Amino acid sequence: MRRTRALPALAAVTLALALGACGASDDGAADGAGADLGLVTGGTLTVATEGTYRPFSYHEDGSGELVGYDVDVARAVADELGLDVRFQETQWDAIFAGLDAGRFDTIANQVSITPDRQAKYLFSAPYTVSTGVVVVKDGDSSIHSFDDLAGKTTAQSLTSNWYQLAQDSGAQVQPVEGWAQAVALLEQGRVDATINDSLTYLDYVNEHGPSGLAVAAHTEDTSRSALVFTQRHDALAAAVDDALAKLAADGTLAELSQRYFGEDVSK
Repeated sequence: MRRTRALPALAAVTLALALGACGASDDGAADGAGADLGLVTGGTLTVATEGTYRPFSYHEDGSGELVGYDVDVARAVADELGLDVRFQETQWDAIFAGLDAGRFDTIANQVSITPDRQAKYLFSAPYTVSTGVVVVKDGDSSIHSFDDLAGKTTAQSLTSNWYQLAQDSGAQVQPVEGWAQAVALLEQGRVDATINDSLTYLDYVNEHGPSGLAVAAHTEDTSRSALVFTQRHDALAAAVDDALAKLAADGTLAELSQRYFGEDVSK
């Protein structure tokens, strides 16, 4: 869904002046790095994303158009600000270094808001909120909480934080390589449950339809993901916050959520 909405003339001028100030040094001279690297240059917002992270940022059929929930949110934000958008696909391990170096203006790649990151970066209002969930076979009445996992067997990747949560809940863990293998074992009745992010479960159901699986419990803690900026781009971060507020109010974020997850995950 692309919506072209130009900013009112005064707002556009104000935003342009504020963003232009990001590339200026204290003595009024142009900031060489910012000018060379094209921060919000020519009316274009440059957004870093992996392009390999379904359903958030990926290519249709592996090589088609770049699509995904985060991609569409970034496009909608740019439209709201009257900017074009350019995506720069970047591996996760290098994505924050690229932001620090000014190779792009922001990251749209399910970046979780954490205290360590907040100490160094600016975050927009979150556009994704998720929990951890215990997934069981539909109809299983033996598990209603994480405490009920004691003595049960769960399928978990050993490198995930869900593995530790399963162990802390008293479960015996069957190691797997990822979600697909965990689901297969659960469907075959070889494990009692698996713990994962609620977005992973919703994406699976949205893609496959009725799955014979159900959510038995949610974590109390939530994970919030947002667009991220360097500290020197506070004007851009504030403008994006305003855009996200409008997109929430007019139902755009809810509509995008429904498209990719079958329910509103934006709040």
